[in-house]
Amino acid sequence: MVFRCQRDSWARQFTTRVVSCRAAELRPEGGGEPVRGFQVVLEDTILFPEGGGQPDDRGLIGDVPVLRVTRRGSEAVHFVPAALEPGAEVLLSLDWERRFDHMQQHSGQHLISAIAEQMFGFKTTSWELGCQRSVIELDTPSVTAEQVEALERSLNEKIRDRVPVTVRELAADDPEIETVRSRGLPDDHVGPVRVVDIEGIDSNLCCGTHVSNLSDLQVIKLLGVEKGKKNKTNLVFLAGNRVLKSIEQSHSTEKALTSLLKNGPGEHVEAVKRLQSSVKLLQKNNLNLLRDIAVLIARDFKSKPAPKQLFVLHRKEGDSEFMNIIANEIGTEETLLFLTVGDEKEAGLFLLAGPVEAVENLGPRVAELLGGKGAGKRGRFQGKAAKMSRRGEVQALLQEFISHQNPGA
Repeated sequence: MVFRCQRDSWARQFTTRVVSCRAAELRPEGGGEPVRGFQVVLEDTILFPEGGGQPDDRGLIGDVPVLRVTRRGSEAVHFVPAALEPGAEVLLSLDWERRFDHMQQHSGQHLISAIAEQMFGFKTTSWELGCQRSVIELDTPSVTAEQVEALERSLNEKIRDRVPVTVRELAADDPEIETVRSRGLPDDHVGPVRVVDIEGIDSNLCCGTHVSNLSDLQVIKLLGVEKGKKNKTNLVFLAGNRVLKSIEQSHSTEKALTSLLKNGPGEHVEAVKRLQSSVKLLQKNNLNLLRDIAVLIARDFKSKPAPKQLFVLHRKEGDSEFMNIIANEIGTEETLLFLTVGDEKEAGLFLLAGPVEAVENLGPRVAELLGGKGAGKRGRFQGKAAKMSRRGEVQALLQEFISHQNPGA
């Protein structure tokens, strides 16, 4: 069956009747618990069911939102949260912004695929209409920057030429089907076959919704290429309003950077490079200072007349190297060290160091108290801690262990 949305891609409202309604569940695309609702079949529909690489439409049946539209043989199945009465006359309303975006991207894909094959012999093996950008998989191991530039220039020339785009229907056994570009029909396809013609450029079997003139695409921007599957290249593109939105977003970012960096757009890259160099230098100096602090802390502890058997230290700033320097400087043959770094109210790092047997016994228990995970060898057990606020409990555990080891202390 060819639906009303395929015969007239521009229809935004349509009156039809409910054929059937049955209880069902919908699994959200992002995962999660199934949503309970109803599967509704109408006599005809202006809401496109997903297919041919194009996502499904959204809209309303009366005032009931349509959450998903899928094709089941010759039927379009609308998933809705409320039941509808079979036989009732209903008004369909289309989410036009979503639909027109899909029309621009889909017709843009047809044009890109046709011109890429004409100019360079690159055949399209698949494509994806994404939420923010679309990708065409080309049957070639590489595409040069010069080829991308030439292709984009040719595409936008065709758009400016205002080339008509028409849709016609052929019988499934019509021999003309063999002469048009196609990646095959679905196994459950029934009824006539739709051919989308871009006058003088391309004829392609397609079930999707399309613009009626290439000028409706406004503009196509090729964002570049990415490595695809084996011997394939992914060509990334935007068409129509997505190009305008991308420019608007880029301009907003540019204005924000101009304000932050206190220079013009042409100087942003160099300014960021200078900032990166400064940050690297500061990080290096910070690491050197932390090392020096670690050494001073250890020496201060060792300078005491009678060093304690337990050394505990927490510092907000630091890393694993900082803690290990302290452990190396103090020595762990006789002293048990419990060191932590990070925000007290958030996650952090810990190190338990000391006599091998003691650390092997206490390490897993320390990690458990801190709600973290760790590993150890040769008298050191270190890892990540999710509950830094429980450091006091760890200290009590270690103090109790030492008391048992030295009952007369």
